[in-house]
Amino acid sequence: MNVSEFPDFVRSLPEADLPYEGLRGWILQSDSGQVFFNESDIEMTVPVHSHGSQWGVVIDGKIELTIGGRAQTLTRGDTFFIPAGTLHQARIYPGYRAVDYFADPHRYRARSQGS
Repeated sequence: MNVSEFPDFVRSLPEADLPYEGLRGWILQSDSGQVFFNESDIEMTVPVHSHGSQWGVVIDGKIELTIGGRAQTLTRGDTFFIPAGTLHQARIYPGYRAVDYFADPHRYRARSQGS
């Protein structure tokens, strides 16, 4: 296993049903929020959107994140915070791995079995 890959016990969590082609993730659910383990092996764009508060840490790779009009490039070990309702967008590069925490416990739904 590559050190940046998520271990099997993470990959055994429910897979998120995501609207973004090329992004894959697994969710750990609680009543107060959602932890999202995510990865992409292709270059991709997440369009401008907003939701509840989000905090994340880059495990590997690179992301260009624009939060409230302020652009920044994040790599391994960098963290970010997106306040609730703030417009943001991202360009994700191949090899990206991150762990995000959403204050919204229903940010993503689990993918149906067989999807």
